[in-house]
Amino acid sequence: MKIYEITSYLEQLAPLGLQESYDNAGLLIGSPGHTVKKALITLDVTPKVVEEAVAQKCDLIVAHHPLIFKELKKIDYQTDTGKMIVRLIKEDIAVYAAHTNLDNVIGGVNGILAEKLGLTHPNILAPKSNTLFKLAVFCPVDHAGKVQQAMFDAGAGSIGNYDSCSFNSTGYGTFKASDKANPYVGEAGRLHKEEEIRIETVVSEYLLSNIISSMLAVHPYEEVAYDVFPLANQQNNVGAGVIGELEHETDGNEFLRFVKKQLNASHLRHTEVIRKPVRKVAVCGGSCSFLIHQAYRAGADIFITADVKYHEFFDYKGEMTIVDAGHYETEQFAKELLYAKLKGKFPNFALQISNTITNPINFL
Repeated sequence: MKIYEITSYLEQLAPLGLQESYDNAGLLIGSPGHTVKKALITLDVTPKVVEEAVAQKCDLIVAHHPLIFKELKKIDYQTDTGKMIVRLIKEDIAVYAAHTNLDNVIGGVNGILAEKLGLTHPNILAPKSNTLFKLAVFCPVDHAGKVQQAMFDAGAGSIGNYDSCSFNSTGYGTFKASDKANPYVGEAGRLHKEEEIRIETVVSEYLLSNIISSMLAVHPYEEVAYDVFPLANQQNNVGAGVIGELEHETDGNEFLRFVKKQLNASHLRHTEVIRKPVRKVAVCGGSCSFLIHQAYRAGADIFITADVKYHEFFDYKGEMTIVDAGHYETEQFAKELLYAKLKGKFPNFALQISNTITNPINFL
């Protein structure tokens, strides 16, 4: 199987355009056209994981956290990262990472964390804004259906649980072709009036370029008139964290014991447990203390994340319980998620979840 077949599918699930600006998701080592026979799924790429991949004859590592994350100006053999890069290249092992782009989709890392903790009716906690555009294109009536379908097929018109959404209005356009033009309708040098349909649809930022290309490929005009407008609307199926509800109200201490067990955590750091029954819970795997205020405004009784700082634990005492359950612990199910998705799509491709525990934190 070619690497691009695997990565293209992963990027349908978690488009690279949804990663945060500081991130480095995608194919980090290897060539898209290279053939691979077996993949190792891991949370982190560590020296032990690399050796595991070599021992298991895996020629692709699919990770959540990028091996190359910070700016890399040289490959230093004295560093762990440098040693791993050299070893991977020598062994012809490719590395792909699905990081914050996998965090920012409803069925991603936070989605499976919410599922493991028994949350129902999950929604994005902090939907992204300023990631949507309105695309409007003018085309002759007899080509409107074809142009519209090409845009839909490329991903335009998706709003929540609906797709193929558009607004269409009729009118007429005017133009005069020069003697160098090759007009689809009308004659060079003469003002032409044509009945046209204006197709308006919503487009996600990461799909905009492909949708425009698809539209232009089937549009009959030599020069296509279209407009792109940025929108301030929230994209409710994309963003950070997940909030949902427990099936039944639960005592706070009882729920925290359940969380500890489900995450196989050695301990939980948390603020005072609220006294009222817990029903609404927000989660965000990894370092998401920036969502504490958002979780409170959304009505969460408990917010579960990791890497919470000391002073952040003072927020919302008695009103919302803040839980630091560990970075590794809250993201560990990314391996299970990636494995399940890839196995479902490519049932005959050899996949293995890494047996290496990559959590760097130990407790005395």
